[in-house]
Amino acid sequence: MKIKSVLGHLYVQVLIGVGLGILVGAFWPDLGSSLQPLGDGFVKLVKFLIAPIVFCTIVSGITSLTDTKKVGPTLLRSLGLFYTLTALALALGLGAVLLFQPGAGMHIDPAHLNGSVASKYTSQLPSSNPADFLLNIIPTTLVGAFANGEVLPVLLVALLCGFAFTKLGAPGKIALDVVNSFNRLLFVVFGYVMKVAPIGAFGAMAFTVGKYGAHSIDNLGMLILAFYAACIVFVVVGLGILAKFTGFSLWRILRYFKDEILIVLATSSSEPVLPRLLSKLERIGCDRGVVGLVVPTGYSFNLTGTAVYLTLASMFIAQACDIHLSWDQILLMLGMMLLTSKGAAGVTGSGFVALVATLTVMPTLPVAGVALIVGIDRFMSEARALTSTVCNIVSCVAVAKWQRALDTETLHAELKAGFIPTDAEKIQLPEPALAH
Repeated sequence: MKIKSVLGHLYVQVLIGVGLGILVGAFWPDLGSSLQPLGDGFVKLVKFLIAPIVFCTIVSGITSLTDTKKVGPTLLRSLGLFYTLTALALALGLGAVLLFQPGAGMHIDPAHLNGSVASKYTSQLPSSNPADFLLNIIPTTLVGAFANGEVLPVLLVALLCGFAFTKLGAPGKIALDVVNSFNRLLFVVFGYVMKVAPIGAFGAMAFTVGKYGAHSIDNLGMLILAFYAACIVFVVVGLGILAKFTGFSLWRILRYFKDEILIVLATSSSEPVLPRLLSKLERIGCDRGVVGLVVPTGYSFNLTGTAVYLTLASMFIAQACDIHLSWDQILLMLGMMLLTSKGAAGVTGSGFVALVATLTVMPTLPVAGVALIVGIDRFMSEARALTSTVCNIVSCVAVAKWQRALDTETLHAELKAGFIPTDAEKIQLPEPALAH
């Protein structure tokens, strides 16, 4: 009975899937590399639910706020925190690459690099013009915001609809009830989708190990080590201090969200766990309105894992090609990364695309240098997604505390007990509370 009970936990099932995927990829690499559709299929299965869930959550969150004037301060504090954490992540990435010197001694001639590797990503580059970036947030049509699956246009539509519902009064209650009911329906559907998470984790890990293997990272192991070290320092020290000042334990929050952390680690994507983050953050005491605003916004503006990656990868290319950058050039590059790390949000392979975007505006560094790291990018994508996910969780709790929208007694009680699913939650995900 105890074994059956343990196996019933999602994180245990995902761990088993990851372990089996590593074994298949190691011993049968051809078979492992052919299992990529299992991992990609799971991520794709979840992604079609993201846009409507974000819309319903934000609309419900705004209408549940007793004072809609709190929306502006909540977003401003969130963005201020996001950019502060991004700057810290960029600095840690720079510190790690200067300490480990992963590219020193390679003496690569940029003329011999394969530029075609970067060329296929240039079509995905976001515009460097801030006006174009803002215009891209506005969808062409109302349906187009959901059809493209990008978070920012959906966020804009949801904000407008949320404020409109608050003005409609009684006539709008019927429409709001429909939105809340549809939201609960989406979470039930998502609960069914999560049943196949272990299969998705199995396929993703089997593909990664089978296709790339250990031999592909021999000469670049130091870069991976430096990247993971910088991410760990950012989470343990940076987010640990933020959690400490907010009044909760970072370790307990990591334990509470262990299911989501393992899914992100296995799939190299933070999108599959977005609905679960929304539900569980409400459960630990964060106000629904704050959760609905901060988390979806963080998915586009709080990509701290990508920020660490950008400084490491760019400086690695400079070291490998024997290109000396002055501190003025480095500071200019960091300023560019504050923009490129945000502008590539919502694009497939956003970390790699953001790197190409950074190099295209830095004439000192060869864009073709991305060919040096394309083979190991998959090994770093897990840490990128994981770092950003944990940062969004901690940031949401912090903003809720600053907005006086956090039930601290519930927070401490939930984190102390750990996530214990009810009988209903073993069948489906916990539903967000109805709007007050």
